[in-house]
Amino acid sequence: MPMNRVLLAGVRRLSTSASPSSAAASQLQGGKRWDAVVVGGGHNGLAAAAYLARAGRSVAVLERRGVLGGAAVSESGLVPGFRFSRCSYLLSLLRPSLIQELELERHGLKLLPRSPSSFTPCLDGRYLLLGPDAELNHSEIGKFSKKDAEAYPRYEEQLEKYCKLMDFVIDSPPPELRQLYHASMVDRMKDKVDKSVFWSKLVGIVMQQGQKDMVNFFDLLLSPASKVLNNWFEGEVLKATLATDAVIGTMAGVNTPGSGYVLLHHIMGETGGQRGVWAYVQGGMGSVSSAISKAALEAGVQIVTNAEVSQIMVDETTGKVQGVGLADGTELHSSVVLSNATPYKTFVDLVPANILPEEFLCAIKTADYSSATTKINVAVDRLPQFNCCKGINPEGGPEHMGTIHIGSESMEEIDLAYKEATGGVSSTRPVIEMTIPSVLDKTISPPGQHVINLFVQYTPYKLSEGSWQDSTVRIDVYILAHKYWIIGYTYLNRIDDADAHISPRGIIF
Repeated sequence: MPMNRVLLAGVRRLSTSASPSSAAASQLQGGKRWDAVVVGGGHNGLAAAAYLARAGRSVAVLERRGVLGGAAVSESGLVPGFRFSRCSYLLSLLRPSLIQELELERHGLKLLPRSPSSFTPCLDGRYLLLGPDAELNHSEIGKFSKKDAEAYPRYEEQLEKYCKLMDFVIDSPPPELRQLYHASMVDRMKDKVDKSVFWSKLVGIVMQQGQKDMVNFFDLLLSPASKVLNNWFEGEVLKATLATDAVIGTMAGVNTPGSGYVLLHHIMGETGGQRGVWAYVQGGMGSVSSAISKAALEAGVQIVTNAEVSQIMVDETTGKVQGVGLADGTELHSSVVLSNATPYKTFVDLVPANILPEEFLCAIKTADYSSATTKINVAVDRLPQFNCCKGINPEGGPEHMGTIHIGSESMEEIDLAYKEATGGVSSTRPVIEMTIPSVLDKTISPPGQHVINLFVQYTPYKLSEGSWQDSTVRIDVYILAHKYWIIGYTYLNRIDDADAHISPRGIIF
């Protein structure tokens, strides 16, 4: 593994681009005291607001941009006729309970499961397809190793056991470390009961696993993905395909301790009751935020877009939160503020200085935010055709449905790409996860044309030579990514850059 009410001249409706109306602004300035104020209209903040409002609380959500959704956002206008998921691009880890309780399907959420879900083209002309179909998996893996084909169902079964353990941890309210010195005896007793219930249930689930499985579980959490996969399989293409789930989106390699958990993390989600299945969202990832917003709106949440929070107001004497101040001088009063911004933005930029303990601030300031990924969204005039697949599928074949893994035919190749990035150099042969959501979602591109997402790594956050502020450096990396995109299949006539900070329109390869 993920992600209200807008008042426009007194009319309740969701907006993704309009500025707050004067009616909304005047209501915010009216001195109303809110039960909770949410900073940021990302999908997590919207979900929190929805649940609070359903519990009878008055809630305001303040979004700096004119578009709701944060990282789960769909935007048009980058290339005419196309709609892009700017950041997140697949859905699986949004909890089923949240989808059901907020009735997101009724509010417009439509998931498009992918089958097959994975395609790995190889330089030697072979390929590997994987997905929710057990027979397909056995046949495809068997092309590389009969032993691996027999082991794969057992591998999935073991991970499923671990996912069920994680389900309880994820879906349960965590036992909080709270200061209860001035709380009543009843509140203190309730806190102890809540904690004991959580831990007793967790111990019960652990006991059901058995000692051997629990030892293997903790070994998976702490081990490198390479150790986990080498224990199960012998085929390099299969191991590399699975290993991408252990490193994607991280500055970590297959030999990094803890990458085994990241591998499990990408299997914990589900789509339509099927574990580990990732889906496209019709209309792009902004549809997730839109559905949550509509659920919150229905519950009575007020959202204001183009409302930038400049500070979280805190009483310096008591240390208690008093509300938030907006960049335009408006103040919203509340004793509860939830922040959908990053910890650094929240505690360093928004909370006044000298309020928080220095030890806490040091931990926030030294958190590693470095990323290894470059995401490139492109609009293309036709589908890529892979040389390793017989026949041409202008409308999309099995190889186009899921995630296309390029540049990762062995774990050694992934590790080499990672080591180059740790030295401040973009990977010579980057690991690329390519998805083509428009094969299943016909709402995001013109007929016959397609949206392609490239999740490319490793890109070092800081270069050993040069700077990302240099446009020529960015173009070099962009061309490098596409150099390895073309391996194994016939390239398209034209690429339109949609989302990189460069403009290689009309490039002919």
